[in-house]
Amino acid sequence: MATTNSSSSSSSSSTFHGWIAHSATSPLEYGTFEPKPFADTDVEIRITHCGICGSDVHTIHSGWGPTDYPCVVGHEIIGIVERVGSQVSSQDITVGARVGVGPLSKSCLSANCDMCSAGRENYCSRPVWTYNSRYPDGSKAYGGYATHWRGPAHFVFRIPDALPSAEAAPLLCGGLTVYSPLIRYGAGPGKAVGIIGMGGLGHLGILFAKALNCDRVVAISRSSSKRDDALNGLGADAFIATDNEPDESSKGENKPSYSWAKTHSRTLDLIICTVSSPNMPLAQYLRLLKIDGTFVQLGAPEEPLPAIQAFSLIQKAVKVTGSNVGTLRETREMLEFAAQKRLLPWVQTRPMSEVNAALKDFEAGKARYRYVLVNETDSQARL
Repeated sequence: MATTNSSSSSSSSSTFHGWIAHSATSPLEYGTFEPKPFADTDVEIRITHCGICGSDVHTIHSGWGPTDYPCVVGHEIIGIVERVGSQVSSQDITVGARVGVGPLSKSCLSANCDMCSAGRENYCSRPVWTYNSRYPDGSKAYGGYATHWRGPAHFVFRIPDALPSAEAAPLLCGGLTVYSPLIRYGAGPGKAVGIIGMGGLGHLGILFAKALNCDRVVAISRSSSKRDDALNGLGADAFIATDNEPDESSKGENKPSYSWAKTHSRTLDLIICTVSSPNMPLAQYLRLLKIDGTFVQLGAPEEPLPAIQAFSLIQKAVKVTGSNVGTLRETREMLEFAAQKRLLPWVQTRPMSEVNAALKDFEAGKARYRYVLVNETDSQARL
């Protein structure tokens, strides 16, 4: 249930306030919504910051399938705990603590679940995502484009003091999404890693790969417009621009040139692909891998990925896989690692009240490289 309303509410109220999507085409409207019933295992958070993620845009526009409107998106949430359920035992989750919430708000956590019992809650067959999802009792999950959030404390994380709130927000999804496959597939000393895409995820991929002391980190983008950011700002060791040059053998047909794939063939151990384009030159990307190399797809386009030719896999025994955010353990590790390394995303803060304008700019590719919405009246906005 959601109604348009501009009055305020407290976190103990039966209604919260936020920016609500009512259809795939209409702007978000500020109004009230009914959070899940408060359980003894829940917490309530006063939201100070929330990052804008590509998943938010896909969901608002029903890009991945019909959205369960009304919907409040946002799963890079930073806020202050205001209420703690009687069965919450974590010493990190106390009233007044600065905490974060990522894409996953609940899994079954059953001993009979292969994924949950193995600590891979993000692959549970019965997940509750932070928005556009429903809890077992049928109540809707609402996200962070709001003043408050309510949900299970088990999926809430204490934010290290060394991470400012605005910079911490994108780590809860964007940071975790690149950190998890980098760790899982052995990024580190002795490895050459390619990061495809110079956006919110891609710039975080470069930062994490460099912080993990990979021997070589290569930024891969369609154009050279972000070359300076990649090399001189984020610390990439090399930059490959895949577009701009016609193929000299195309005889005026203006076909794309893939000379870059030949030039850099067999140079990378691991590729992290953050782009969501169904038209990516996948065969050429695979050509960049060494023998036994791994290609990990993170971006989720609304159309199918390009077909893979069998010899792209057979000739070098390469592996093509994907990754879905990360585990609870990886989230805690990632936050501590980012705090230790002072690894901070490049963010631009926008007032929460300007969310529709921020979303429009985000879709136009204007973010450098992550927008973070700030609830303007909150003192935490200054952190």
